[in-house]
Amino acid sequence: MDLSFSLIAQQLVTGLALGSIYVLVGVGLSLVFGLLTIVNFAHGAFFMVGAYVGVFVFAKTGNFWFCMVAVPLATGAIGLVVERFLVRPLYGRGIDYPLLLTFGLAYVMMDVVRMAFGVQGEQFDTPELLQGAVDIGIGMFPIYRLFLIAVTAVVLLLLWLVIEKTRFGLIVRAGARDPMVLRVLGIDVSKVWLAIFGVGTAIAGLAGLLAAPMRGVSPEMGVPVLIEAFVITVVGGMGSLGGAIAAGLLVGVVMSFTTLFEPELAEFSMFALMAITLIFKPNGLFGRKGLMS
Repeated sequence: MDLSFSLIAQQLVTGLALGSIYVLVGVGLSLVFGLLTIVNFAHGAFFMVGAYVGVFVFAKTGNFWFCMVAVPLATGAIGLVVERFLVRPLYGRGIDYPLLLTFGLAYVMMDVVRMAFGVQGEQFDTPELLQGAVDIGIGMFPIYRLFLIAVTAVVLLLLWLVIEKTRFGLIVRAGARDPMVLRVLGIDVSKVWLAIFGVGTAIAGLAGLLAAPMRGVSPEMGVPVLIEAFVITVVGGMGSLGGAIAAGLLVGVVMSFTTLFEPELAEFSMFALMAITLIFKPNGLFGRKGLMS
C-alpha cells in the first residue's frame, strides 16, 4: 500500500470525524459521573432517543437545523425528569442503586421506542446542504464529516466557557471536588445535579442525531455506543472531561488507521487501546485531577 502524505492526512481527518462522536458521548457520560458519581447505563439509550427524536422532528418539519435545536432540548428534558423522579431518591444509597436503575431504564426506553417506531429501524439521510465532498487540500473529504468536527468543537468550546468562566461553572467545579462545600454556602446542590444530568443527556441526544446519517437509526443503536462511551471514559480517566476529549479523538484516529490496514480489527483496536492504557495508566490518561483536567 502506497502510504502517501495525502492518504495519511485523510485517514487522520477521518479519525477526527469519527472521534467527534466518541468525544460527545464520552463527555456526556464523564460529566454526569464527574459530579454526581453516577454510572449512567442509560446513556446509550439517550443517544438512541436523540436519533429518533431527530427522525420524528425532521419528518414533521423537513428542517435539519431545527432538529439540531429540538433534539438536545428534548433529550435534556427527559434527562431532567429521570434525574428528578428516578435517580434523585437513590442518592446516598451507594453506587449500585443508580447503576441498576439506569440499566433497567435503558431497556424500558428501547421498548418504548420499539412500540412507537417499530423494530425495523429508520433511515436518516444526510441533509442536502451537507451532502457531497470538498477539497481540503489533501484530497476530497465528505462535507458532513467536516461538519461533525466543527459542531463538536463548538459544543466543547461552549461547555468550557460555561464551566470555566461562569458562576454556575464555578459551582460545578466546587461541587465536583466536595459537594459539602456547596451545602455550607447555602447552595441547593440538588439543582446543580439536576442541571448537570440534563446537560449530559442533552449532549448524548445531540450525538445520536449527528451519528444517525452515518450509523442509521434503530432501537439497539445505543448498545454499542454505551460500550464505546465507557471505553472513552476509562481511557481518558473516569470523570475527566479533558480525558474524554483526548480519548475520544485518540480512539477515532486509532480505529481509522486500523481500518486502513486491517479493517476486521477496527473494533478490536479500541479495546486493545483500553487494555494498554489500563496496564500503564490504571487511572486513565488524565486520571481524575479535576472536572476539566
